Amino acid sequence: MSTSSFAIDVPELLVARLKRRDLDAFEQVYRLFDRPVYTLALRLLGNEAEAYDLLQDSFLKVFEQIASFRAEAPFWSWLRSIVVNAALMRLRGRRPLDELDAPMLDHTADGGPDPLAMVCAQDLKRALGRLPALSRAVLWLYHVEGYTHEEIAQSFDRTVSFSKSQVARAGARLRDLLDQEDATWNPATMPC
Repeated sequence: MSTSSFAIDVPELLVARLKRRDLDAFEQVYRLFDRPVYTLALRLLGNEAEAYDLLQDSFLKVFEQIASFRAEAPFWSWLRSIVVNAALMRLRGRRPLDELDAPMLDHTADGGPDPLAMVCAQDLKRALGRLPALSRAVLWLYHVEGYTHEEIAQSFDRTVSFSKSQVARAGARLRDLLDQEDATWNPATMPC
């Protein structure tokens, strides 16, 4: 499993300056996290314009809600939860959740090895882009961001089996898409 790109330590003094609404501190935090926030938003939403909007909205929330940050978890974890929750709200707004998880299979295993490991970045990007938004989001949260099935289920207000089945089905679909990429791979036209 990969380590989240959000795992950036933010000194306590910088957080204290943020809480005093110091604009220079806010800019420093923005520069530390703009890339990870945008990347996560893009992976979850699958749309560059929406990811950029989510980046802006997330940092506005940070500025508005910094007083609620209690340092019980790292700052990066708090910021990541803001981004994930905002992305999930956007995904929920696309179509009803009942439509998204029907029919669900109750899997007890994830269905194989991590499909995000050991593949060409370009192939992976293309394959992820072909997954439905919900499947891509759950797969990314689980394999890249390190969320547990319980955390994913809670984020979507669903059961753990929802998360497990989404990871299993999305992983299988991603492996199929990557196999298709392998079948059409031509070293002269598709550099990795």
